[in-house]
Amino acid sequence: MKIIECPRDAWQGFHSFIPTDKKAAYLNQLLKVGFDTIDFGSFVSPKAMPQVSDTSQILGKLDFSGSTTSLLAIVANERGAAEACSFDQIRFLGYPFSISETFQLRNTNATIRESLDRVKRISELCLKSEKELVIYISMGFGNPYGDPWNSEIVVEWVEKLSGLGVRIVSLSDTIGVANSEDITSLFTTIIPRHPHLEFGAHFHSNPLNWKPKIEAAYQAGCRRFDGAILGYGGCPMAQDELVGNMATERLIEFGIERNECLTIDKESFAIARSMFMDLINT
Repeated sequence: MKIIECPRDAWQGFHSFIPTDKKAAYLNQLLKVGFDTIDFGSFVSPKAMPQVSDTSQILGKLDFSGSTTSLLAIVANERGAAEACSFDQIRFLGYPFSISETFQLRNTNATIRESLDRVKRISELCLKSEKELVIYISMGFGNPYGDPWNSEIVVEWVEKLSGLGVRIVSLSDTIGVANSEDITSLFTTIIPRHPHLEFGAHFHSNPLNWKPKIEAAYQAGCRRFDGAILGYGGCPMAQDELVGNMATERLIEFGIERNECLTIDKESFAIARSMFMDLINT
């Protein structure tokens, strides 16, 4: 079971700018915890997401000594992908590919067709730079805009994206509407059909309905889960009220219950959690 910690998703919607040095200190602590991957920043328009405008500066302040954790950066177009590819410290590039036309325009200023072309070019950049592309299927479990959604549409897009050389696909519950039935249906369909792909789950949730979502995905064969400490964050481009991320604490709890061999250092995690609480209360 892989846990991907997403501080970028936790703080990208904060209105008050968190100083770069404080972000870097927090990320350095997260690098000690033992997460598989840290989604640490974004190479996107600073006007759209000012909180992550210092991503490149943060990289120069990180200490990877003794850490086996990889870094993932979110990109929204080829320019951002090219910039991300120029940093040796970054292993993964994440691209939000929405199956909702409304949200794709809102999130990346591109239609779904234009977004597919971007995926092709970003995939080529990743191949040349020896990076790995992670596709997040945004609005993967429904959307509030009235755009068509059903499991067949999701399955169809997974098929198309896998044909572009994509090897990691994470289904994103962008607005927290996923239910156990849809989660089970999707993962039990796509995992056996694409054994060469790695599938993940990026759930947004409230504190009361987290477990059925993880349970359904896990039972269906998913072993890659995104989370954020204390469940903070969500996508500020999705709707006016943010739905929090899946709390990392709950993912760890779930993994321990299932006897998963997690590499989480409890003491380092406790320190990171305390540091995050200080960040958000500053």
